[in-house]
Amino acid sequence: MAPHAAAEPIDTGAGSETEQSGGSNDNGIYATARVTYSGSVAPNGASGNVTSADVNWVPPPCWYAPYLGAKDFKKKMSQDIERQLKTPGIGSTAGSALTELKRHYEAGYGWADNPGYEDYNVDKDGEGMFWAGVENPNEPDVLKRSSCNDLPFWVDNGEAPPPQYEEAISPEILAALAYQHMQLPDTEVSLAPEQTTKVNLPTWAWLDKAVFDEVQATAAINVPGLNLEATTTARPVSLTLEPGTDDAVTYPASGECLINDDGSIGEPYARGKANRTPPCGIKYLRSSGNSTYNLQATITWDMSWTGTGGAGGDLPDGTFGNGQAVTVQEIQSVNR
Repeated sequence: MAPHAAAEPIDTGAGSETEQSGGSNDNGIYATARVTYSGSVAPNGASGNVTSADVNWVPPPCWYAPYLGAKDFKKKMSQDIERQLKTPGIGSTAGSALTELKRHYEAGYGWADNPGYEDYNVDKDGEGMFWAGVENPNEPDVLKRSSCNDLPFWVDNGEAPPPQYEEAISPEILAALAYQHMQLPDTEVSLAPEQTTKVNLPTWAWLDKAVFDEVQATAAINVPGLNLEATTTARPVSLTLEPGTDDAVTYPASGECLINDDGSIGEPYARGKANRTPPCGIKYLRSSGNSTYNLQATITWDMSWTGTGGAGGDLPDGTFGNGQAVTVQEIQSVNR
């Protein structure tokens, strides 16, 4: 019976700023508190392109957030209860549950950790809001998405939700949502030789600092009595090269090129370096024939966040990779 606020994505037309909201009623009271996203985020409320390096980390599938003021909640809830009670063929069990729900919000009937309300708390209208579960529209698992299913509960303006509601919206949850929506740049690794190389010829790889900098995404929620935000920051730390074939060696051997002191990765090739081993690169041992090798260049980003009230901390590293087609030719020679 807990009304869930379906957080459908809304295209604001801004590109770098999106909202997820259940809309608002004619009085301008939010049907659910909107989460707004800004900075380097995917458009239209979609998930971004960051993959968590921690396979066990997942963004929140749902959360509790402000839903309606007391008068609006009474209007909606009482209408819904009466409509369902009048449904033809309603069973005794369902009817009893609806009656208990009505007692909970009208007559103060409650239980441990969830006290009842007299007349839907109308005498406190404007002093707080009823909170309800909000589904994360980007969560594919419907069971997880709908798991914030406790009955709507009252929270006074400026007060924290009761401690049993661990999924209540918070700067930490907003930081995780910003992480989920972050869009990292498509950064193509510079190669020398470019696109076409030779068997047993070291290929140098590098990224300049100018195209390789930190990225930020912010998630915020703002309603009367509640103003929270969190900014998630991604800082590049390394580049991992996967040649696309087992017939290759990488420099360094691990394939992971760490960031330099000046913020770049690797070293650009220049004349006179032909006999040197590149600090970051690949050497292919076999021709790609009439095809190409798919070189995967994956950047690892250090993820952290800061939020309202000085909150902050670390998040799992994020990764994002690009594929580049590399042609490897074999040098033909004739001995006489």
